[in-house]
Amino acid sequence: MTVAANPSPAVPTASPPSCTCRTSAAGRLASAARRLVRADDGAATAEYAIVIMAAVGFAGLLVTIMRSDEVRGILSDLVRSALSVG
Repeated sequence: MTVAANPSPAVPTASPPSCTCRTSAAGRLASAARRLVRADDGAATAEYAIVIMAAVGFAGLLVTIMRSDEVRGILSDLVRSALSVG
């Protein structure tokens, strides 16, 4: 009795893609565009941080101005004239 060798089934091998886009000008342009799109990841977060820092600085300036005696006097006079009748 002879035992035949059971050959393994042929497994197709994946051939490398036949894309020449990496060497063409259009491929290089597409690759550069992808890098540029990825380069601004987090830009919105940085912009929000800058806006928040500017708002905090502006609020600090307003608080400083509002604490001055001249501004308090102007605001008090404005409120008095608005509340007075006649």
